[in-house]
Amino acid sequence: MSSTSFSIYLSFKVALVATCAVVIVGTALAWLLARRRFWGRTLLDVLLTLPLVLPPTVIGYYLVVIFGRNGTLGKPIYELTGWTVMFTWWAAVLASFIVALPLMIKTARAAMEAVDERYLEASTMLGYSEPETTFRVLLPLSRRGLMAGAVLAFARALGEFGATLMVAGNIPGRTDTVPIAIYSAAGSGDWSGANTLVILFTGISALILYVTVKLVGK
Repeated sequence: MSSTSFSIYLSFKVALVATCAVVIVGTALAWLLARRRFWGRTLLDVLLTLPLVLPPTVIGYYLVVIFGRNGTLGKPIYELTGWTVMFTWWAAVLASFIVALPLMIKTARAAMEAVDERYLEASTMLGYSEPETTFRVLLPLSRRGLMAGAVLAFARALGEFGATLMVAGNIPGRTDTVPIAIYSAAGSGDWSGANTLVILFTGISALILYVTVKLVGK
């Protein structure tokens, strides 16, 4: 497998795994923020939104502090197992998950809050429990927003660079996703390779945005 093919393969692999996790966690958190009122709700919302506004290097720094070999969680994991997530493709998944999660939460929450409350009340009056109402009524009626959130999260995970570079590094054949491969090609003067990857990536991103617009469009 050529280096370009590997970078494309790895980027899609990382984005797909990260998006699966984002959809599950993001949908649950969106439901919590949309359907529950509790102390600290605004603070939780702010914390979950922070990755949208923080520089990727700051996010990467936090991940190193937490999951690094000497990190808060990384150190005990390494001492128990001898394994660290740092400088593996799983580190790229972790970084992509963190930066993509807010997009899923925001989009899914907006879709859930837009569901007419009367449908949910009718489901309750018919004897359905809250979990049944959520899975039978709320989520199906929010499906376009959920799908749009998943597509946006996939696009964001696919394009993640800064945090990924800090936690996964730039190891050829192991952690060099397309954004990192473009950075390396440009840095080494390989403009032909960089141009190819940039054009390909731009086309993929445009296609993803088109799908998103079609999903949320009326």
